[in-house]
Amino acid sequence: MAHLFDLKGRVVVITGASSGLGADAALAYAEYGADVALLARRVDKLGETAQKVEALGRRAVPVACDVTDEQSVAAAIETVIEAFGKIDILLNNAGIAVGGGVDSLALEDWDRIVATNLTGVFLVSKYVIPHMRAQHYGKVVNVASINAVIADKVPTLWRHAYNATKAGVRGLTIGMAASYGVDNITVNSVGPGLFESEMTENTLFKHEPFMEMYNSLNPAGRPAARGELNGTLIYLSSEASSYVSGQHIIIDGGISII
Repeated sequence: MAHLFDLKGRVVVITGASSGLGADAALAYAEYGADVALLARRVDKLGETAQKVEALGRRAVPVACDVTDEQSVAAAIETVIEAFGKIDILLNNAGIAVGGGVDSLALEDWDRIVATNLTGVFLVSKYVIPHMRAQHYGKVVNVASINAVIADKVPTLWRHAYNATKAGVRGLTIGMAASYGVDNITVNSVGPGLFESEMTENTLFKHEPFMEMYNSLNPAGRPAARGELNGTLIYLSSEASSYVSGQHIIIDGGISII
């Protein structure tokens, strides 16, 4: 069974790779044998992760990329192809969260989160999928959220735009899965619950009423630890999931069932 999870010889593109879940995923992919292209706007922050990947004996190429800018995405993917010659796995991870309900959210904030969380997934996929179709192989994993299926109930934490974009990622995932399965490309999404990251450590983790509620409602009694998403990512990116496509796997300790 172990060979099903082997990623030796595979090339992975990770967006939002400068910190948090993206940086953690890069190391997990490297541990399973893959070479990694690290994409982020803050390319200067990719160096540390690249060094850790190379310490594991794998190649790492940091690439500047703004997923909201089509020219930036096109140039980034061209750089990856020049460096590695192919792309086998795409982890669409880049995302932001903006607080506010529809009665208070500024249009510019709505546009910004839609551009990053949803249009970004579209744009990167647009330039990666043709390479996967040409080689008749590909694994796409889109990072949605638990908030694609449940909402925040604490008024000060309403994130209606985030809910909408992550649900949109889920819809895009099933559309892509249905269309590209004939090309031997699987497309799935994951819905992380509360993980420590740059996005959450200074917001949700410091909101005591929210944390008390989250931990009391969650069957696991706690938020996720660093790295607890990686097993699911490796599964969906490897031959272990060769007949799995269009699915949404929630990694939340069980809170979404309450």
